Amino acid sequence: MKHTIIIAEAGVNHNGSLENAKKLVDAAVNAGADYVKFQTFKAEKIASRSAGKAAYQEKTTGTSESQLEMLRKLELNEAAHLELIDYCRQKGIQFLSTAFDLDSIALLQDLGITLGKIPSGEITNLPYLRKMAAAFPRLIMSTGMSYMAEIKAAAEVLVKSGVAREHITILHCNTEYPTPMEDVNLQAMLTIQKELGVAIGYSDHTQGIEVSIAAAALGATVIEKHFTLDRNMEGPDHKASLEPDELLSMVKAIRNIDKALGNEIKEPSTSESNNIKIVRKSIVAKRSIAKGEVFAEENLTVKRPGTGISPMEWDRVIGQTAARDFQEDEIISL
Repeated sequence: MKHTIIIAEAGVNHNGSLENAKKLVDAAVNAGADYVKFQTFKAEKIASRSAGKAAYQEKTTGTSESQLEMLRKLELNEAAHLELIDYCRQKGIQFLSTAFDLDSIALLQDLGITLGKIPSGEITNLPYLRKMAAAFPRLIMSTGMSYMAEIKAAAEVLVKSGVAREHITILHCNTEYPTPMEDVNLQAMLTIQKELGVAIGYSDHTQGIEVSIAAAALGATVIEKHFTLDRNMEGPDHKASLEPDELLSMVKAIRNIDKALGNEIKEPSTSESNNIKIVRKSIVAKRSIAKGEVFAEENLTVKRPGTGISPMEWDRVIGQTAARDFQEDEIISL
């Protein structure tokens, strides 16, 4: 049975608080997610003093501070990482984090993380891609803002740098928070699979859960979705995130999709097998038939139950002779 890997993206929705980060872990565990993912970075390594904010960040956090100042408040240091990794281990959920700079890649590698996550913004960062490939034997790469040629180029860097193609999962993504429905273009996920021959998934920044569910039904092997403890909290990503009860609903729905997809064999299911004899029909006597009478359309009809000769055998039965008497509605036998 298909099992869609669900990554509950805590991101920076802890607002720099280790206590909040642990509460996010708890919510991901309660929802049944496979991973809870954070973000690992040093603000000074990823944003210059002059870097502006994205429009959605200005809308959610204002314009009085720079991107650098905003990011400084959202960092998790090495000690916090160690505590969160241990907490995830205790709670039975896998820890994951996106590294946004080279030093952060090294930190996660040193902490024993073996699955790396490449964010959309680094897909054109050649030194970064090479270091990710050297650090992690398995990689997930988001592709927001990307052309197919850029995705192909990045994937080839990873492969040439030593990552097996079967260990790369590429996520279709749109980086607008929240993503307008008309910009989702979910079928592009299938194009990535066709063009690159890799496992595919979807990193969802839409409001609601329906697009993630649709992606799972289309064949996504990984679903990544932002969540928060409370959408009304201060911070850049809360407004476009699910609250814990919504995350739970999404996970339940995707698990049901996984079950419903089944295999490619069309055959009666276990649950409906008992209905075959009840719902299907058999050839029966339309009226009383005497022994020796020839079966014909005038004395035969088709009715439930389906315990006798199938109506698909109609032509074979017509013209044969009754071996005994039959009462009206009695199932015909030869």
